[in-house]
Amino acid sequence: MTLLNLRLLYLPSASLRQFYPRRNPLSLPESPKNLFGRNASLPYSALSPFPISFPEFQPRVSISGAEKHAQKEEEEDGGGISMEYEDLGAEGEIFRQTLRLVECAMFASISGLAYFLSNSLAIENYFGCFFSLPIVISSIRWGVAAGRKTMVATSMLLLTLAGPVKASTYLLMHGVVGLAMGSLWRLRVNWGLSIVLCTIVRATGALGYVLLSSFLIRENILDLITVNLHASLTYILTGMGVNTIPSMDAIYAIFGSLLLLNCGFFVFLLHILHAVFVAKLGMKASLTLPEWLEKAI
Repeated sequence: MTLLNLRLLYLPSASLRQFYPRRNPLSLPESPKNLFGRNASLPYSALSPFPISFPEFQPRVSISGAEKHAQKEEEEDGGGISMEYEDLGAEGEIFRQTLRLVECAMFASISGLAYFLSNSLAIENYFGCFFSLPIVISSIRWGVAAGRKTMVATSMLLLTLAGPVKASTYLLMHGVVGLAMGSLWRLRVNWGLSIVLCTIVRATGALGYVLLSSFLIRENILDLITVNLHASLTYILTGMGVNTIPSMDAIYAIFGSLLLLNCGFFVFLLHILHAVFVAKLGMKASLTLPEWLEKAI
């Protein structure tokens, strides 16, 4: 051991500090928690011995905004799908419109096929009371517009199957009466008024059918009817000893009265028959029946 080292051993601690100063351990600066944020604790120049400054990084596209936009689109798509499923449900508007269209088409096909077959087999007089029933049921269930669509669809079907004559005959003799009856029942009109109005509609359709037949065969059928009626009435009055020739105005009045009486009885029977069928189908609450018929049903 040298002499200098021996002297240093006997020196106090205060004088040793002059020779060996205390050195702090080397430590690196702490890295910022968020290198890309604005709230970083140290700038980028602290990591480098050179005074170089870097601009802060600011992303142009917001990821959170894009996620919110995508989520919003998914919610909108999901809401639309759920609304469509709700519309297709048993209480949805689309389901009701589809059901109405299907029922109108079904009633039209049944009525047209029944009329076509009965007319082809010459049994129209036996089933004439049922040809207007599908139109009445459609009008009561879905409204006047549905009954009108059923009538038009049946006429178009008969136009395709049997030609314009059969289609016009069905429209004048059965279609208009069924539409009038179904509309009046849908509006809950009194039975007396309904029978009177349907009688007028039936008589007008019968006259239209006579005029159409006259045009097709190039013969005035209405004139033939009145002439035969005049001859029959004159013969009856002569047989009774009354020497009077009735005028044509009286003949027309008698013809109109008989036509209205015939149509009135037919419409009255139609009201009773259709009321029974509609009540048996579970739609009795939609009818305004007289007391005697309601007790009988």
